Amino acid sequence: MPFNLSWEQIALRILLATIASLLIGLNRDEKGHPAGMRTTLLVCLAACLAQLQANLLLPTAGKTMSSFSVLDLERLPLGILSGIGFIGAGVIVKRGNDTVSGVTTAATIWFVTVLGLLFGGGQLRLGSCATAMGVAILWCLKWVENRIPRQETASLWLTLDDGAPDESEIRALILKAGCRFTEWKPTYDPPSRLSFLECKLEWRERPARELDTPEAIQRLRTVPGVRSLTWRH
Repeated sequence: MPFNLSWEQIALRILLATIASLLIGLNRDEKGHPAGMRTTLLVCLAACLAQLQANLLLPTAGKTMSSFSVLDLERLPLGILSGIGFIGAGVIVKRGNDTVSGVTTAATIWFVTVLGLLFGGGQLRLGSCATAMGVAILWCLKWVENRIPRQETASLWLTLDDGAPDESEIRALILKAGCRFTEWKPTYDPPSRLSFLECKLEWRERPARELDTPEAIQRLRTVPGVRSLTWRH
C-alpha cells in the first residue's frame, strides 16, 4: 500500500468500487432480492472509503516507520468487515422448520465489502478479477442451479367418505407422482372405514418459478369417496 495517494488514484479506486458494486447489485435487483444496487453500492463504497482513510492516515507527520505497528490503522477497515456481518444476518429469514432465505443476499453484502476493501487498498487487478468472479457466480451458477433436481417436501391431507379407496389403492395413486412417504398416518372412524389420511411426501425435481400441485395428486380430487384434499408444499 503506497503512503501517498494522488487524487487520480483515489478517484480510480472509488470508480472501480462503484462499478463493481453496481454490477453485483443489478443481479440482486433483477431477482427481486432486498439488497439491490443502492445497498451494495453503499456497503462497497463505505468499505472502500474506510480503506482509503486508513491509507491517507499512514503518512502521519512526526511518526517513524516503526510506529506503524502501534498505530495499526488497518483495524478500521477490518472492523468494518467484521461488523458488516450484522447487516448480512438481518436479511436471513427462516420460514417454518426447513426453509431459509436471504443467505445468498447476506453473502453478497459481505462480498461487496471485501471488494470495497480491495479497491480502497489499491489491489485493482485483484478487485477486478473478484468482481468478474462474483458476477459469474450470481448469474451463471443460478442457471446451473435451476437445472439440478432438488429434494422437495410436502404434506397431504385427505378426508374420505364411504366408497373411498383403501390404503393400498391411495398409496399406489400417490406413488404415481414419483413421491416417497416419510410419514403415513391413517385414521379409521369407525374402525372399519378409512376416514382421514395425513402423510408427508418427498420427491426430486427441478426448481420451478411457481409451486404447483403434481398432476397425480390433483387427480385424487376426482376419486370417488374423496371429500376434501389439502396439499401444502
